[in-house]
Amino acid sequence: MDFAADWCGPCKMQDPIIEELEEKFKGLVEFRKIDVDANIDISSKYGVHAVPTLVLEKDGKVFKKYVGVTRATVLEADLRAALE
Repeated sequence: MDFAADWCGPCKMQDPIIEELEEKFKGLVEFRKIDVDANIDISSKYGVHAVPTLVLEKDGKVFKKYVGVTRATVLEADLRAALE
């Protein structure tokens, strides 16, 4: 889950990284973008206090959580680990 906001500059920097990973993991991983301003309840549930925040879930539980712009190499390695 990509917790972001339209007004967030770093979120815009994270977007192309997420788009690249969506292509690489098409059919294997579900990507969801969540607007924190429009989805306060789910943002609160996952403890989102800053954007961008990325939450990687596996089997319905938080596997990893990232705050701030996160490099594609880090995300790709963790996505591969979650798929094992």
